[in-house]
Amino acid sequence: MVTRTHLEIFRRGSTTYFTSTLFFPKVVRDDVFVLYSFVRTADNFVDAIPQQVEEFGAFCDAYRWALAGEPAGDVVIDRFVGLVHRIGIDPAWVEAFLFSMARDLTKSTYATMAELDVYLYGSSEVIGLMMARVMDLPDASYPAARALGKAMQFINFIRDIDEDLGLGRVYFPAEDLAAFGLASLDAAEARSRPEAFARFVAFEIDRYLAWQRQAEAGFPVIPPRLRIAVQTASEMYRWTADEIRRDPFVVYRRKVKPSRGRIVARACAATLAAVTGDPE
Repeated sequence: MVTRTHLEIFRRGSTTYFTSTLFFPKVVRDDVFVLYSFVRTADNFVDAIPQQVEEFGAFCDAYRWALAGEPAGDVVIDRFVGLVHRIGIDPAWVEAFLFSMARDLTKSTYATMAELDVYLYGSSEVIGLMMARVMDLPDASYPAARALGKAMQFINFIRDIDEDLGLGRVYFPAEDLAAFGLASLDAAEARSRPEAFARFVAFEIDRYLAWQRQAEAGFPVIPPRLRIAVQTASEMYRWTADEIRRDPFVVYRRKVKPSRGRIVARACAATLAAVTGDPE
């Protein structure tokens, strides 16, 4: 059973994920709440100002002890460990996630895409894999699940350029900035070279779309009742990408995200299509 703690962590953490998840059947929805609460809590420690280094370390230790059989006495950790055992989440995926979160404590830039890929695997691809286990999808779904997690994380990087700068981080490879003649992603630099910045953003959105298309190719393996939530979240991230492509400088003015009404309307349309069997 999901607790109020899980509900509040999820509700505060993501409008798109939270609202989309409501369209899963309850048994799956509850597991997603448990999963999201764990990863969001870890992420909150490293994104805090100042960063909560000791708290993050204690969280990781408590998780590992709980996994070994010593309950943490923390509903977020203990329910997640129960989920790991019950549905067969690979502990190596969790360790990869914690490794990437730990990188945010010490690393703020990436030189190449290959270097960033290591971070993306732990911060997002393994979340896709965990979601595949939550939905009890076949192993054949894993490449698409990894691609969807990676795509969603990457469009978040684009959306959150200004916010991440405030945390002292740039997630885009330095080689990409150099290719477009950008010395940095500071707002002043972007506005002094508007055409170069717009091309840079378009390039990164195209990179996101390549992973998004790979993910969407795997959607048919998801049962229709479960696909509603996944497809809704996926399409809302594509909407975010479209909004930013139209106006790249919006990332310095506000956080682009769909309204709850837009998300619900999209999910309802997908639900109707699934019930009637009609294409959308």
